[in-house]
Amino acid sequence: MRTPTRIARAAAVTAAAAAALLVVTGCAPGGNAPASKPTGSVSTAAPKGDITIKIMDETGFPVTSDLTAEFTKQYPNVKFDITRDSFQNLLANTPRLLASADAPDLIRQATIGTTVKDGLLTNLDPYFDAYGWDKFSAGQLAGGRITKDGVRGEGSLYQFGIGFSVTGIYMNKKLADQAGISAVPTTIDELEADLKKAKDAGILPVQTGMQDGVGTFVLQALINQYGDKQKLIDWMFNKPGATIVTDAALKGATTFQDWAKAGYLPSDVNAINYTTMVSNFTSGKGLFMWDGNWDAANVEKGLGKGNAEFFLMPPATAGGKYVAMGAGNSFTIPAKSKNADATAFFLNWIVTNEKARQIVVDVTGASPGGNPSQALPSVEKGSLIEQALENSAKVAADNGFTDFMANSTAGIYQGSLQPNEQLLLTDKMTPADFLKQTQAFYEKDLASQ
Repeated sequence: MRTPTRIARAAAVTAAAAAALLVVTGCAPGGNAPASKPTGSVSTAAPKGDITIKIMDETGFPVTSDLTAEFTKQYPNVKFDITRDSFQNLLANTPRLLASADAPDLIRQATIGTTVKDGLLTNLDPYFDAYGWDKFSAGQLAGGRITKDGVRGEGSLYQFGIGFSVTGIYMNKKLADQAGISAVPTTIDELEADLKKAKDAGILPVQTGMQDGVGTFVLQALINQYGDKQKLIDWMFNKPGATIVTDAALKGATTFQDWAKAGYLPSDVNAINYTTMVSNFTSGKGLFMWDGNWDAANVEKGLGKGNAEFFLMPPATAGGKYVAMGAGNSFTIPAKSKNADATAFFLNWIVTNEKARQIVVDVTGASPGGNPSQALPSVEKGSLIEQALENSAKVAADNGFTDFMANSTAGIYQGSLQPNEQLLLTDKMTPADFLKQTQAFYEKDLASQ
């Protein structure tokens, strides 16, 4: 039997919890670093003279706007020029943007692909040494490392995270009351019972979309619970011999398809993108929404304070450990950046400056990262952001963080996951064939790098 959800009591998460959050599965700095390591010294001095740092970021994530505004207040000689595009377009256009003679100084880059091999990124190892990033938990930077053989999680550092995410499920409490649901589910069986209750009450059980692949959050959340997460992590980090064709993935894909068949997803799921999904949910359409802590403030603003819960995907069995996707919102400094030192100074400022760290928490609901001995920003008691930070600590305590399937290879999100999940949800592809197609694309994509 479930117990009613607990209203968070702490007004801030402890530094110890933040440290635990960042001990995600991954490897510490190791050998096999790409040979393109830059030579010469780097400057850690504050930028001098009038400069403009160009940033290419993702649409719908305003934290860089707030951070750059504060940075310019503190360093008036530094201005920023921010351009935004959809996550989907960024994935497709990043290599071209990096190779451009007018490359940005900082770019949102979720997947490295061949950009290191092609010499398009700045190796951050010198900044790691100069700024003392070795004081960070090793797992915080593990996902941004890559070896000369293309294995992620070790080798030289190329990506730096701004805010560290955790994914979970948002619940509309008013709709839950209408469906006779008094507490968040603690197992997948209870979750599925709630989906049926919502459907029977005439309420859309799951608000999601597959036009741009955002529904992959639901699929991976299921896969995470049904098997050994390390097998999936090895696959996402491109370990030799890793495969997505596993019993856990088959059960996850089958369950996802079954939910679509049962009418638990929007009837036009393949026409709904990320922005529309969030808009629909915050306007009261849907009991549950699989999403990340970055939308905590948006959901609270849309549904009103106290009208939503943010909880972790429940385990398959009662008392099981939590597993959730979580990673830094990764950025890279292009090799052609004209302001690499100033950009690295900005990145270091984000994780060390008190006001910057507060902005990261206030805007994204994410841990700011950095040295775990630093004091954590305060959060409003009972807010969704507080719930998100507490959820992060719970996952960390279970060593349950994984990366995102969409980051496995440079092309897999658009080239395989998105279109084939559309077929999966419309019963035009079997779960087994979906996994076979995903693995085939994965191997082909890696072979081309």
